[in-house]
Amino acid sequence: MIVLSLFDGISVGQLALKSIGLNFTYFASEIDKNAIKVTQHHFPDTIQLGDIRNISYSNGILKVGDKHYNLPKIDLILAGSPCTNMSSAGNREGLNGKESSLFYEFVRLLKEINPTYFLLENVVMAKKWENEITSLLNVEPILIDSALVSAQTRKRLYWTNINFNIPIDRKIEFSTIVNGFPAAMRGRRLLNGKRKDNDKSIPIKQYIEGKNYSKSNCLTTVNKDNVVTEVKIDRELVSEVKYRYLTRNEIEQLQTLPVGYTDCISYHQAVKAIGNSWTVEIIKDILRGISDD
Repeated sequence: MIVLSLFDGISVGQLALKSIGLNFTYFASEIDKNAIKVTQHHFPDTIQLGDIRNISYSNGILKVGDKHYNLPKIDLILAGSPCTNMSSAGNREGLNGKESSLFYEFVRLLKEINPTYFLLENVVMAKKWENEITSLLNVEPILIDSALVSAQTRKRLYWTNINFNIPIDRKIEFSTIVNGFPAAMRGRRLLNGKRKDNDKSIPIKQYIEGKNYSKSNCLTTVNKDNVVTEVKIDRELVSEVKYRYLTRNEIEQLQTLPVGYTDCISYHQAVKAIGNSWTVEIIKDILRGISDD
C-alpha cells in the first residue's frame, strides 16, 4: 500500500498503520523540523517531501521539485490540515486564513491522485467552514471525542470514505495516568466572582480553574491549558494554588502515544508537536476499516 500523509506532524498516521499490521510505503509532507525529527527517529524509511505546495501528481508520477516518484496508484491520503484559523482560540478567519487555507492544497492533491481511501481531520468549527469542507469532499464529517479512548477531552471532525466503527467508551480516567486533578490556567476579568470578559476597566488576573475531574482538557500547543493541582478546585488565583504542568510522558499518554515517543526533541517542542497531533487510538480505529475491506 502507498500512503501519502499531508501535514504529517509526528507521523501518528504511520504509527497507527504499523500498530494494526498494515504494510505500506509512506510519503510525508511536513515542514516543521522538530516534527520531522520525531518521525525520522522512529521511521527512518519515511520519504519526506516538504511543503505541500510543491507537491503535484500527474499520469502516475508524484513530483516534488526536480524529484519524480513513479506511483501509478496511491492508496491512502491522510491529512490534518492546519486548524490555526478555524479554532475558537484562533482568529476565526477560517479557510480564508493563511494557515487553514492550505486545506485547498489537500483538495487539489485529492483530485489529482484520486486515492482509494482518504481521511481528513480538523477541529470543531463554524458551520460555514464545516459545510464548505463537506461540499468539497462529498462526505459528511463524523464527530469523535478522544475521551472515548483516552483520558483527554478532544472533540474532532473526521471526513473519510473509510467505513469504520466509532470506538466504544473505554472509560479511561485521568487519575490512571496523572497523580492529581486536571485544571487550566486562564486570564479572567472577574467582578464579585463573575466573569466580565468585555469590561476592560477590570484588570486581567491569572486563575487556575478546575474541570471535569475524570478527563484532562484538550491538549494544545500551550502547556498552561493543562495543569495539575494537588486538590480539587473551582477557580483560584494562581498565587493561592499549588499546581504543576503535565510531564512529557503524561502528555504522550493522554494522546495515547507510546511513552518516550518524543524524547528526541525538547519538552517545549514536544508540547507543541503533541498538541498538533492526532490521538493514536482514534486513528487506529478508523484505519482498521481498511483492513476489514
